[in-house]
Amino acid sequence: MKRQVPAKIFGPRISSPAKIARIRECGADLVIEGERYADALAACENLLQKSGAMSIHAYDQDETILGQGTLGLELAEQAPEIDTLLVAVGGGGIIAGLAAWYAGCIKVIGVESSAAPTLKKALAAGRPVDAEAGGVAADSLAPRRIGDRVFPIAAKYVREVRLVADDAIIKSQTALWQTLRIAAEPEGTAAFSALLSGVYKPKRGERVGVVLSGGNTTAVSFDR
Repeated sequence: MKRQVPAKIFGPRISSPAKIARIRECGADLVIEGERYADALAACENLLQKSGAMSIHAYDQDETILGQGTLGLELAEQAPEIDTLLVAVGGGGIIAGLAAWYAGCIKVIGVESSAAPTLKKALAAGRPVDAEAGGVAADSLAPRRIGDRVFPIAAKYVREVRLVADDAIIKSQTALWQTLRIAAEPEGTAAFSALLSGVYKPKRGERVGVVLSGGNTTAVSFDR
């Protein structure tokens, strides 16, 4: 339901044209600031300090994590038999919500672009640290560092993190469109690419779920 509440959204220049168009179609005031997510976030925080507007963080906010976690309820109802869940990681909102929901009952495995290993570096350091912020999925998987609220949840409940290469992400994106007509952005196919490329190899009898998230892309570009 549209509530007629003004919204100012900050995004980087790397944002996909599809995402930009969707945000503007919803009536938001979209501000494109900087090359990467961290630049847009800094601009947003600067405005918040000056205006006192309500902040809704893309991933590092309790309400955002709780909202993402409702996907766990849906999975539990629709696929209660899974043993393992592969989830793409950028800032970590989705994986934090899912990991908190399952609370160790199943294996939750993060999948990151090798060009933006935010969670893997944080787990190695024992705290959120800056990581590379590049790769084909930089639009949504490269925020520079994992969220402060996200990290303790991930450290407790995420079993491990696997890294996938750009070419694996692109191949999985193309495969999903050509075989199932699922149009997903690179971020949305990162978890699936771990399976398709063999970066994650299920054990015999293991029941694996994969989160496909994000459709900000142009499907027709996949037809070759």
